[in-house]
Amino acid sequence: MRILGLDTATWKASVGILVDGQVVGEQSRDADGNHAVSLLPLIDEVLSAASYQARDIDVIAVSGGPGSFTGLRIGFSVAKGLAWATGARVIAVPTLEALARTVADHEGTICALLDARKGELYCACFAAAGGTWKRLMPDSLVTPQGLLDRLPTPCVIVGDAVVAYGTFLREELGARVTVFPFETHGPRGGVIASMAWQRLQAGEHPADLSAMEPFYIRRSEAELNYSPMPVR
Repeated sequence: MRILGLDTATWKASVGILVDGQVVGEQSRDADGNHAVSLLPLIDEVLSAASYQARDIDVIAVSGGPGSFTGLRIGFSVAKGLAWATGARVIAVPTLEALARTVADHEGTICALLDARKGELYCACFAAAGGTWKRLMPDSLVTPQGLLDRLPTPCVIVGDAVVAYGTFLREELGARVTVFPFETHGPRGGVIASMAWQRLQAGEHPADLSAMEPFYIRRSEAELNYSPMPVR
């Protein structure tokens, strides 16, 4: 089985390809604020390097959220478009869990944090032990202070929120946290593909494309600002 993994939940785009459980290609790139421009060329590069074409893909795995509203929509649109064109199936996996799983071979608590803007963060924490994973908290929207109240320590922290909040976390929690730079522990398309492989092997079914939507947690600005026209 050949699985193409896409992650556009942050300002980094990542694409990976997995064949029968093994990642055989992966590339990541800063999207410069525009996944619509960078994602398709990146997919083409990863497929070409692995000597595959889009029609060879059986499953497309996509980072399902939470994360950047625009980035997630682009990732889902590309995944659906490729699926309609090639007949591939699509499966979405949780963004925060995928970020946590980029910390390979760690034993202990891993917390993934994304900058949700407006002074808030998306957060989820997991316990890794002996190759198994246990979710410690659901994907949540928290304030920095609320995070301090909920964060299980000691822990490792990954995600783009460390750019804005890494210093704050170190000052508040000291040696109880290890903060990994986002430049070295960012999204990985290969992890997205691997999670999809594991879920399919466990019996999960691919998504219904017509009903498939990202998991945002928070409503978009358009929804918050929407004011229906008065009926006359």
